Amino acid sequence: KECTYAASTVLMNMLGLVCDPVGGLVEYPCQNRNAAGVANAVIAAEMALAGIRQLIPLDEMIQTMFAVGRKLPAELRETAMGGCAVTPSACEACHICR
Repeated sequence: KECTYAASTVLMNMLGLVCDPVGGLVEYPCQNRNAAGVANAVIAAEMALAGIRQLIPLDEMIQTMFAVGRKLPAELRETAMGGCAVTPSACEACHICR
């Protein structure tokens, strides 16, 4: 059971810039994503301190994130109308899906 929880969390975190609050609440899945982001930041810091360089500089990555975010459909922009927010389990839990 714990392995499937972990696998679900990983897939949820890999959705990237998607903002899909379940039931319109930013607590889920965003808190899980923030925790995974902390782990990712620690690993990235350790890699940088170990001398691993990135091909793409930070300013270009920020511009890329902005461009990708603007291309996301409206349903994936904190509307609770797409992504994790419209899974059968999320709809059953919050009772607000169509």
